[in-house]
Amino acid sequence: MDTPGVVETSEPVDAPDLHPGAKTPRPARRPRIHRAWFVAAVAFVTIIGAAAFRSLPGLLIDPLHTEFGWSRGTIGLAVSVNLALYGLTAPFAAALMDRFGIRRVVAVALLVISVGSGLTVWMTAAWQLMLCWGLLVGLGSGSMALAFAATVTNRWFTERRGLVTGILTAASASGQLIFLPLLSWIVQHHHWRPAAVTVALAALAVVPFVWLLLRDHPADVGLRPYGAEEFVPKPPPVTGAARRTLKVLFSAARTGPFWLLAGTFAICGASTNGLIQTHFVPAAHDHGMPITAAASLLAVIGVFDVVGTIASGWFTDRYEARRLLAVYYALRGVSLLFLPMLLAPSVHPPMLFFIVFYGLDWVATVPPTIALCREHYGDDSAIVFGWVLASHQVGAAVVAFLGGMARDVFGSYDVVWYASGALCAAAALMALISRRRPADAAVRAG
Repeated sequence: MDTPGVVETSEPVDAPDLHPGAKTPRPARRPRIHRAWFVAAVAFVTIIGAAAFRSLPGLLIDPLHTEFGWSRGTIGLAVSVNLALYGLTAPFAAALMDRFGIRRVVAVALLVISVGSGLTVWMTAAWQLMLCWGLLVGLGSGSMALAFAATVTNRWFTERRGLVTGILTAASASGQLIFLPLLSWIVQHHHWRPAAVTVALAALAVVPFVWLLLRDHPADVGLRPYGAEEFVPKPPPVTGAARRTLKVLFSAARTGPFWLLAGTFAICGASTNGLIQTHFVPAAHDHGMPITAAASLLAVIGVFDVVGTIASGWFTDRYEARRLLAVYYALRGVSLLFLPMLLAPSVHPPMLFFIVFYGLDWVATVPPTIALCREHYGDDSAIVFGWVLASHQVGAAVVAFLGGMARDVFGSYDVVWYASGALCAAAALMALISRRRPADAAVRAG
């Protein structure tokens, strides 16, 4: 019987001899863990180390506003540039991984993140924030986006793909859990510059693990992908990464499912990265809650996000992905409509219930979205998902900017919470009207 995570070795077992003096039969070697799980573990650690940069933007808004006098809209614009590049870089990074390999692309991306975050400690003007945090960290983080997780999953696994996708997606939340309380404490007690240096060092520390332990393809170590019946040779490097990325986009854009997936994922980004991750801490601070307490609540979201995302991957292996998406978006929208009534100077049980409820749904949308990309676009699914992720980050960028503008204009974030809840209801309807792909019409994009 197959056991998840292990593969039987191909070593033959000595048959017992029947003549006198025969040796005792050699027992079969115990099953060993498939190398794919080690690769997934390295990818998990890599995403955790790189997740530090995603924990910092929401903590920088008030300190930068106080020190430099920049408006929240200006700071939100820099964050929106970061989020937009995070998404727009992802499909090109997926194609570059096909050209140069996962290991090289991810190592360079981590170095770019480290340089961009480190340079912010010397900035004195808003355009430098745009350059360092917006451009450099945005480009580096885009290459470390969820397209990286999709590429690893597609290459190394043919079974348990939903589960592995959920685990790797949860790694980002785990990184937030690890770094957010630490960074908030550093910002409160030692100002924001040491926090930026901490982010730079965290990204740099992961580079040796990537270079030494990550492998591009199972064929590099003479193995089949986990769950595959046959050996899969490593495909040759695909030249013309930019041309291929655009070609896949133009091909996918002629299909209805692409626009439905892109639309729902744009709303996903607007209601998570752009809204909660960027503006929850300053919004809670507006109501008198200490920054460390608000940051700790975000960290708790990260705890339950790990549970929710892994569970979502398990569900995706067993249930229809589009129905899962509809449920996730509907529940998220309902929770956002109640948030303005829950913000208070202190943490109380209803707020904790919101944090738990919202955390379970934070990025639970990723495994079914990747599954639908794989269903409709086959071998090009990682690149297509990169473009879908780009829409996610564009949505996040728009709300990161508009949320700051709304705070400057109205003096509160209430209108942003209500608008995001309505958008999530629209996303639930979009997920429901998407159609399953007929098995006999499976024509891959591109």
